[in-house]
Amino acid sequence: MMDPRHRLQQARAEAGYASPSDAARALRDINKNTLISHENGNRPLSRQAAEKYGRLFGVDPGWLLFDGNTGGGGFHEAGSAALAPSPLTVDVPIVSWISAGELGSQDSVVNLSDYPTIPAADLEQGEWIALRVDGPSMNKISPPDSIIFVNLRDKRLVTNGCYVISDETGRATYKRYRPNDKPPFQPASYMEIPPPELEGAITIIGRVKRSMIDM
Repeated sequence: MMDPRHRLQQARAEAGYASPSDAARALRDINKNTLISHENGNRPLSRQAAEKYGRLFGVDPGWLLFDGNTGGGGFHEAGSAALAPSPLTVDVPIVSWISAGELGSQDSVVNLSDYPTIPAADLEQGEWIALRVDGPSMNKISPPDSIIFVNLRDKRLVTNGCYVISDETGRATYKRYRPNDKPPFQPASYMEIPPPELEGAITIIGRVKRSMIDM
C-alpha cells in the first residue's frame, strides 16, 4: 500500500506535471518547496494541503490521505473503524495506435470488445482504452513500453494535461497540451524531440489519466 507522499507523486504525474517544478510553474497555488517536502515525506500531508492538491490535481483528497478509506469524497476522522471499500476493477481494452486514430473519425466504428483487456482499479467514471507507449517523446511521464489509460469521455483541454489526439490523416499521437506553444501539443521528453507534424483539424480522442509500467 502506498503512503500519502507516493499517492501525491502519482496524482501530480497523472495530472501531467513531470516534476514539482513543472507543477509550481503552471499552478500559482503551489509552492515548489512545500510540494517537494510533501512528496519526499519531510513534511506530513495535512487535511488542508490534501484538499488543495486534490483540487489542483483532480483527485479525491481523502484518497491522498487515506488510500481509499473514504466514501463519497469525504474524510474519516482519525481512529475511525470504517473499512475501506474494495477498489472497483474494470477490464480496459488494449487497442493499437491505428485503432486509436480510428476513434477520432466521425465515420468509423471501433468495436472495443474485440480487443484483449487489462484490469485497472479505481478509474474514474468514463469510457476507457489502454495504449502501449512506443518511443521516448513522453518519457518524462511515460517511458517506452508504459501503458497509458485514456478516458474517451474526457476531452476538456487543461493546461499541461496529457491527451491522445489524431489529425485528419487518422494518425494518433500522445502529447501534452501547452496552449501557449506552437503547436499546442508538445512532447514531454528528456530528449530533444520536435513536436509532431499534424495535418488539418485536430481531434481529441481522450485524456490520459494514468501511466503504468511493469518493473
